[in-house]
Amino acid sequence: VQLQASGGGLVQPGGSLRLSCAASGSTFSIGSMGWYRQAPGEQRELVATIASGDTTNYADSVKGRFTISRDNAKNTVYLQMSSLKPEDTAVYYCNVQGTYYSGYWYHFNAWGQGTLVTVSS
Repeated sequence: VQLQASGGGLVQPGGSLRLSCAASGSTFSIGSMGWYRQAPGEQRELVATIASGDTTNYADSVKGRFTISRDNAKNTVYLQMSSLKPEDTAVYYCNVQGTYYSGYWYHFNAWGQGTLVTVSS
């Protein structure tokens, strides 16, 4: 399973961006999807996750500003970011977990390539 993330860029404080991450591959089934971020000199941290039943979980720092959603027909997860702050500057990584079929069903835990979000005036 491969992931392709897009939507990063430069935005002014208070602005908005929408990240997308599409999964592709052969026979697979997606469970949890999520976004993580890593700022320079920092460890990767959870931003938001969404389970197969659409239950969501957010880091306290983004609650009320970011919204995670998924389109199961497109195998895509989105992150709508609003009221962006300079401290949101980071490389954002999507994460998808599920199972794929190759004779048997196997679990996978895939990461996207990362997309840079810079919040600056």
